Order: sequence, then structure tokens, then C-alpha cells
Amino acid sequence: MSTPLLHLTVPGLPQPQGSSRAFVRGSRAIITSANPRLRQWRDRLALAISAHRLETRQARYDGAVRVHMRFYLPRPKSAPKRVVYPITKPDCDKLARGANDAITDAGVWRDDSQVVELHVTKCFASPTEHPGVELLVWAQEA
Repeated sequence: MSTPLLHLTVPGLPQPQGSSRAFVRGSRAIITSANPRLRQWRDRLALAISAHRLETRQARYDGAVRVHMRFYLPRPKSAPKRVVYPITKPDCDKLARGANDAITDAGVWRDDSQVVELHVTKCFASPTEHPGVELLVWAQEA
């Protein structure tokens, strides 16, 4: 396997990107996110990715990409030890949607339509790990 375009772990509580809500106030259209903590999470991801890109002098990639995301969620104190995976909300696809948009905002790729393969995992963070996400992006070879 080739060297990833991006390999980074970002700590923080992963937030799902749900549906947006639109309404009219007076003569203005207002669009809001269903999750008020999403903006802070996406900004944190974009900032960490941008800093990594500056450090590695990575240019924007315009070809097809493969993406692996592993989300580490906090284990609830009430979860029995036999429960290995978080099978409650947030959904993997909504977590990935927010992360993909943050990667786009950080300029790793032109648009998330370039993603031709997406692998998303959510698991519990171990007692020695912090919640967050591990991101890996590779150029898709023909």
C-alpha cells in the first residue's frame, strides 16, 4: 500500500452531521444545523488537518481517493464489558459526513465527491485513549 496523503488522529468528541433545517425569518432564509456542536468539531478537524498539511507541505489532491476513518467514542459507565462496539447514535454515516466536509474545508481534496472508497468504524476509546478520530486518506491507484 502506498504512503497516505493524510494520516492524522484528532482528539475531541466526534459529532455527527445530521440534516440541516431551513426556515424564513422576515424576508431572510435561515439555515441551521440540527447539531449545534457540529461547527466546533468540524473547525477542530479542519484546523488540525490544515496544520498537518502545512507541516508536510502537502498540496491539494485532485484525483480519486480512498478514506478510512476510525471514530473513538467514550464508553458510557453503564455499558457492560461484554458490549464491544457502540451500537447507539451517532450513526457512522453521519460522523463520516461531518469529517469529509472538514477534510474538504482543509483543502486536502477539491470535493468529497472524489472519495471512491470509504471505510468507517466506530469503537469505544480505551481508558488510556481520548475520544476522537483517526483519518487516513490515500490516492486511489488505477
